[in-house]
Amino acid sequence: MKKFTKTIEDFECAHCGAMVFGNGYTNHCPQCLWSRHVDNNPGDRASSCGGMMKPIAATPDGDGFVITHKCERCGKTIKQHSSANDDIDTIIALTANGEFIFGK
Repeated sequence: MKKFTKTIEDFECAHCGAMVFGNGYTNHCPQCLWSRHVDNNPGDRASSCGGMMKPIAATPDGDGFVITHKCERCGKTIKQHSSANDDIDTIIALTANGEFIFGK
């Protein structure tokens, strides 16, 4: 079974309204870091959930970060590497704010 499908698409962030220009690996808004639960496997667009994925944690990983998202509808959590164009202040807030880290 294929675990990744490169899907290039642009979208308007359903959380903050920013226009996001995808590159085939984009899975979250670079401004607010929110995502949408649309995949079963990255890029397949096969999930019927469609819930909003709240960024709940960010942990350092090499030169970037790993962002953890939790679906507000079904509770699924996923981890995604940060992108070079992600807002660093928002990422830092996730690493420093216990409310986000523990999802309270």
